[in-house]
Amino acid sequence: MENSFIEADAVLRRAAWRLVPLILAMYIAAFLNRVNVSFAALTMNQDLGFSPEVYGWGTGVFFLGYLVFEVPSNLIMEKVGARLWLSRIMITWAIVSMAFAFVQGPVMFFLLRFLLGLAEAGFYPGILLYFTYWFPAATRARILAIFCMGIPVSNILGAPLSGWLLGVEGYGMKGWQWMYILEGIPTLALGFLALRGLPDNPLKARFLSLREKEVVMARLAQEERAEVHGLGEMVKDWRVWALIIPDFAIVFGIYALGFWMPLMVKAMGYDIKQTSLIVMIPYTASLAILWGIGVSSDRTGKRALHFIISALVAALGFAIAAIGGNDAIVILGFSLAAGGAYSGLATFWSVPPLFLGGTAAAGAFALINCVGNLSGFVGPGLMGWLLKLTGNYKAGLWMCVGVPLVAAVSMKLLASSVQRK
Repeated sequence: MENSFIEADAVLRRAAWRLVPLILAMYIAAFLNRVNVSFAALTMNQDLGFSPEVYGWGTGVFFLGYLVFEVPSNLIMEKVGARLWLSRIMITWAIVSMAFAFVQGPVMFFLLRFLLGLAEAGFYPGILLYFTYWFPAATRARILAIFCMGIPVSNILGAPLSGWLLGVEGYGMKGWQWMYILEGIPTLALGFLALRGLPDNPLKARFLSLREKEVVMARLAQEERAEVHGLGEMVKDWRVWALIIPDFAIVFGIYALGFWMPLMVKAMGYDIKQTSLIVMIPYTASLAILWGIGVSSDRTGKRALHFIISALVAALGFAIAAIGGNDAIVILGFSLAAGGAYSGLATFWSVPPLFLGGTAAAGAFALINCVGNLSGFVGPGLMGWLLKLTGNYKAGLWMCVGVPLVAAVSMKLLASSVQRK
């Protein structure tokens, strides 16, 4: 038994080196196209006459489209296969993302944000489901941590790129229009690359021999049997619905920060180039927190505890940013907030598979993600509303302190109910 585990783990490590870089690149592109609006806003809002409320609620409309198609998308992927469906998602959202270059006013902005959410629906939970086809639970938090690094990495790469593209003008288009078009092209290319290089599961992987396929499938079959497998069982399980609360609360901070941090930094008195460089600091620092908590979660197996720790780190970071004092302290706060939120997202998704499997896991990943991601609509919108109401960002930051505390408390209450039996 021990020798078979060692052999399987060696094969899975090779598979991870083959698959995870491509999936990480896909997620980097996904998140860049989702949040590059935060950089476009530095000039687009003034060009189009968008108020803070129009911008805040408009960015969040993305998640209404997400809500509509998230569950059907994941169930379709389970039927037609990951390769075809994930490629379709990337190609369609790349086209919609590039269409933002031609936005004329609030109505078109809202419509395209909705269509972008509709096009991208199913990508994130589809990848979560895909990982269950390949990697055993004992190593999945680390794989998820690498995957979730796509969020800060997309901002590390996207911040200076977007800042530079905002200064590119010509052929009757302004910088923010060129940014949308040029940042959509890599996504389109990755969609076609995934069509060729992403096998549906280990049995369809050309880079594995017949013996290696058998070893991997045997290793995955030795996983402890999940309590819930059917879609009907999943819908009736109260734990699935309860897990929406900590997911909603941890994602709230991710998007409040992602959509508003460039504007908050610029409001400190920096120009666009300086802003794009400063924004890289919190995202770079968050990588260390994300990886450290992911590794610790795998070593100890205490998934809920590591989520709680992550949420508390996020709350602390937002509190430090709200208190402020000087720019360095605010950036330190943003760094802790980003690291806590991203590590919370990674550790959260190691919890549902503790009691869910098969079609139940596919449906639950989509259900939890689409409802939880509505915080991406609420968070940025409330930040814009509070900014207009108070004239500064402090009220919004204090709001972001309270929400991850809700995440920590709700997971603490759920911890004993979601443990693997």
